[in-house]
Amino acid sequence: MEMSAPSLLKRILPPTSRISSHSLKHSSIRVNRLSSLYSSSRYYYIRMPIEQRDKEVILTLPSDESTSVKVLLHGANILSWTIAGKEQLWLSEGAVLDGSKAVRGGVPLVFPVFGKASSGPTSTLPQHGFARLSTWEFLGQVSASPLTVQFGLGPENVSEAFRKAWGFDFTLIYTIALGADTLETAMRVENTSKVNWDFQILFHTYFRIPDVDKVEVNGLTGVSVKDKVSKSDYSESNTTVTVTSETDRVYEDVNNDVLIASAGKPLFHIYRKNVADVVVWNPWVNGSKNMGDFRPEDGYKSMLCVEAGSVSKWTTLSPGQTWECSEKIKSSL
Repeated sequence: MEMSAPSLLKRILPPTSRISSHSLKHSSIRVNRLSSLYSSSRYYYIRMPIEQRDKEVILTLPSDESTSVKVLLHGANILSWTIAGKEQLWLSEGAVLDGSKAVRGGVPLVFPVFGKASSGPTSTLPQHGFARLSTWEFLGQVSASPLTVQFGLGPENVSEAFRKAWGFDFTLIYTIALGADTLETAMRVENTSKVNWDFQILFHTYFRIPDVDKVEVNGLTGVSVKDKVSKSDYSESNTTVTVTSETDRVYEDVNNDVLIASAGKPLFHIYRKNVADVVVWNPWVNGSKNMGDFRPEDGYKSMLCVEAGSVSKWTTLSPGQTWECSEKIKSSL
């Protein structure tokens, strides 16, 4: 039985190199049916580099099956990124994955508002907007090297309540590329309305770290800071930023690449394009206890959010205009 194309694909013209999710899913089914080949009393298994399931998509590096990325269609939230079997991201043991709320951990996507707006068109939206609360369409594979896939979100994919709250037409194309020791994410935002609209955007990455007491964030010296905990603005004077209590800061217009280290040992290099701001967040003891989906309660000791985004200002798109950004993370774990 033929499957109809996803609703967003009916509206956008995909690149000529894209393998549609329809074709990919059917090819996966054919391979799964022939996945075991018997030879000389041994079984050999064909493993597809991209596996599309009902609610998630899994990318597996052909050269190393223990290097992979798992993406939940709800929120297009990256749940897991492993390199040689070692997990790079932090995901709460209490994370809700059934689509009823935002996922606590991995890489949630923030759009079209960061935090909770007190006025303007996004003021009726929930905190961090609707992108992380909506089910995205899997658009398919766009490259084999690096292994790259795309997801899409438009008004067709969001709830009626969100459409009423933010009544603009838009298209988001989210690209994920998996390398041997890198994970690259990119977002293309298009205004398909007949009027201007403003937005903010953020990759809300939860990094898994060995020990928060030893973590250091480098590349933020001299940067203007909005500290949400102390409710103060200042310039970062420290050569390395450490975390010793609840931390929620927006570093504005960061020109340097950012390095997360542990006791001087590099963990993650973060390279950004067209996202000037960096948010550093850790809920610490009390914050962890006050979140019902943050588990274990002492999980703050092994996680740190260092988030690339454009959140200190609003970006305005005119009708037909597009805007793009990306983040590349290189792991040294």
